[in-house]
Amino acid sequence: MYTGRHAHLRPLQPAFIMANSGESVSYAELEARSNRLAHLFRRHGLKRLDHYAIFMENNSRYLEACGAGERSGLYFTCVNSYLTPGELAYILTNSESRILITSVAKLDVAREALKQCPRIELCIVADGPGENDRIVGLQQATAGLPVTPIGDECIGTAMLYSSGTTGRPKGILRPLPKQPPTQQMPLFDFLQKLWQYREGMIYLSPAPLYHSAPQAAVNLTIRMGGTVIVMESFDPERYLELIEKWSVTHSQLVPTMFSRMLKLPETARSRYDLSSLEIAIHAAAPCPAMVKQDMIEWWGPIIHEYYGATEGLGFTACNSQEWLTHRGTVGKVLFGNLHILDEDMQPCAVGTPGTVWFKTASPFEYFNDPNKTRETRSPDGSMSTVGDVGYVDGDGYLYLTDRATFMIISGGVNIYPQECENLLITHPKIADAAVFGVPNTDLGEEVKAVVQPMPGIEPGPDLAEELILFCSQALSRQKVPRSVDFEAELPRLPTGKLYKRLLRDRYWGNKTSRIV
Repeated sequence: MYTGRHAHLRPLQPAFIMANSGESVSYAELEARSNRLAHLFRRHGLKRLDHYAIFMENNSRYLEACGAGERSGLYFTCVNSYLTPGELAYILTNSESRILITSVAKLDVAREALKQCPRIELCIVADGPGENDRIVGLQQATAGLPVTPIGDECIGTAMLYSSGTTGRPKGILRPLPKQPPTQQMPLFDFLQKLWQYREGMIYLSPAPLYHSAPQAAVNLTIRMGGTVIVMESFDPERYLELIEKWSVTHSQLVPTMFSRMLKLPETARSRYDLSSLEIAIHAAAPCPAMVKQDMIEWWGPIIHEYYGATEGLGFTACNSQEWLTHRGTVGKVLFGNLHILDEDMQPCAVGTPGTVWFKTASPFEYFNDPNKTRETRSPDGSMSTVGDVGYVDGDGYLYLTDRATFMIISGGVNIYPQECENLLITHPKIADAAVFGVPNTDLGEEVKAVVQPMPGIEPGPDLAEELILFCSQALSRQKVPRSVDFEAELPRLPTGKLYKRLLRDRYWGNKTSRIV
C-alpha cells in the first residue's frame, strides 16, 4: 500500500473508500498516516526484517497499518480476524511479532491473547483510545510524529499465514531484498501485467484484507494510482450495486461469491449496470464448471481464472474463451515450470492426476518450520508443492482436481471429494457442501457429505436420499456419498475457503485420522 509518487501527483484523489460508511481517504492522507506510523515503529526499535502483526476487520485504518511496514523494511502478518484468543496468540508468538495493531471491535480478543504473548511490546488500537502503557491508541501514539518519510526507507512485505484448513497455520516467509519501496518486488511486477492493472482503475475489494489475494490486489491498485472500494463484508447484491455506483473496472472474487450471486433472484441480478467492469479475476479455489459457465453467460469474457499457490510457487491463468475451449482448466503455466508427479516423484501420463509441483518461481520458506519447508521440497530442492492435485492435458492446460490432504482412501481406492462437492453445490436445494472421508471398519474410510440447505428447505432423510440419487446419476459408485448430514451453515472462511477440518474432526473423534 505504498502511495509513493501518487501522494504528490494526485494528493486529493481517494486512495480508498469504505463501501458502507462512505469514508474516503486521499492519497495525501494515506501517505501522512503511513509515515507517522513508520516513525512510531522506528521509535520503538523496529528495524529492517523485524515483525509486527495486524488483527482487524476491514476498516479505514487497515491500509496504513500495512503501508507503514511496506515502507520501513518490516514483515507484517495480517491475521484472520475471526480467530480465537488462543489461535491469535499462536500466530503472534510464532511470527515473532513485537507490535500488534488491532481495532476496538477486536480488542477483547486481542487483550486476552496478549496474556500469552510476552514478546508483544506494544498493542496499538487503530480506531480508539488506549488503556495503559502497553495498549495505546493510534492517534495518541502518533501525535506529533512527522508526516514525511523515515530516513531509512526500504521495502517491506507481508508474511501471511496459511488458512489452517488442514492443520496449524504456517507463516510464509519470502526473501526481502534491500531496496527502496519505490521499487516493487518482482512477483508484483508479474501480477500487475497478469491482472491488467492500469492508471485510473477502480478496484472493488469484496474479501477480507488479511487474505493474500486482496493484499496483492489492493497494493497494486494503489501503486498504480487507482482507487480501491473496500467492502466491510461481502453481500452478493451489495457487490453488484457497488459496481454500478462507483463504475468499478477491476475486481477479484472467490468461487463461493460467484455461487451466491448466481442464487440471487433474477430481478436482483439484472437490476444493476455492470458495463464498467473490465476484468474480474477469480482465485483461492477451483471454480465448479457449472458455476463458471453460468458466470460467463452472465458477465461475458471479463472473467479470468487465476491459480497461484499462496506461497507463490507458480501461476497459471486463462480467460473465458480459453476456459470454454478447455472446460475446467485454470490455464497454461505462466510463471514457473509445472510438473505432475506420482508418489514416486515420476511424471504422470497426460491426463493422469498427480501432485502439482513447480520449479520455484517465488522463493519462500515456512517461518521457523524447517521440517514443513522440507516436506514441500523435492529431494533435489529444485521444486515445491503445497499438495494440490491435478493433471495437464495434451494442450498443456492445467486442471485442478483437489488437495492431497483431502483425498479419501476407501477400500484402497483414492477418491478426491472436490468433484462431488462441485456437483452438490449445483443442486437447487443446496447452498453449500463439504465432502470428506469418515471412519469405516471395513473400508477404512467412506465418503460423507455435509450440506447446507437453501433457506426454506427442510433437511431430513428424504432430502438426503434425493442428494445421494442426484450424485449417483453423475458419479461412479465409489465417489457417491454413503450418507448425508445437514448443517445450518458450513464453516467457510470469509476468503471463501472451506474450513473442512472442523467438520471432519467431529467424525474421527479420538481416532487418528490418516489426513493431517
